Amino acid sequence: MENTKAPMIQTVNVCKNFGSLEVLKNVSLTVEQGEVVCIIGPSGSGKSTYLRSLNHLEKITSGKIYIEGTLLDDREHGVNKVKLPKEEKNQLLLKMGMVFQRFHLFPHKTVLDNVTIAPINVKKIPKSQAEQIARDLIKRVGLSEKVDVYPSKLSGGQQQRVAIARALAMQPEIMLFDEPTSALDPELVGEVLAVMKQLAKDGMTMFVVTHEMSFAREVADKVVFMYEGEVAEIGTPTEIFDNPKHEKLKQFLNKID
Repeated sequence: MENTKAPMIQTVNVCKNFGSLEVLKNVSLTVEQGEVVCIIGPSGSGKSTYLRSLNHLEKITSGKIYIEGTLLDDREHGVNKVKLPKEEKNQLLLKMGMVFQRFHLFPHKTVLDNVTIAPINVKKIPKSQAEQIARDLIKRVGLSEKVDVYPSKLSGGQQQRVAIARALAMQPEIMLFDEPTSALDPELVGEVLAVMKQLAKDGMTMFVVTHEMSFAREVADKVVFMYEGEVAEIGTPTEIFDNPKHEKLKQFLNKID
């Protein structure tokens, strides 16, 4: 039965313009349930804009976005032809957890409070239950001893791990990561990637914009190379890294090697 599930995310011909600038050009992609998909490509190729458009941090100009088989967006000239009830739309958006480059933690709240605030306020989970879930997640990201600490006392890597726990506290069905290690000092990158690798092992569906090629090679089921707003090549890590076909992908990989 497993394989009859609708894809977690599917986009069809997604375009995004900022004025006359075309940032996304007919991006069609599918993320299956339980799949880890990494998006790579040079800066300015539309990777982050695409990820942000999935959970409505950016509004697409045209195209379709499906979440678990339900049509969330069907836009032309920026107007959405889908009229979902607000509650249903919010439920779809809550299926996606998001981790950003910057950690966006509340500085005046402890680690525990940062992780419980959304479940309590958005999902209306009782405080005691939210705290139990949060403690389990904080342990899962290796920060049990930092539960009562404020963000300013944490390293960047620790803050990002709290941000991952915070996103997981909403019990999403897919995690979106937008270059989660790019703001970190090199020696802190590994601790965040280790948490992400474990998530992937545990079966979490993940959509990751990343510059960490070794992570993409090791963890991804599918790697997407974006160039100038388009999907230029899709393949397994072996196909993308060992046998790239697109000239721009070859150049990109040569530069980073």
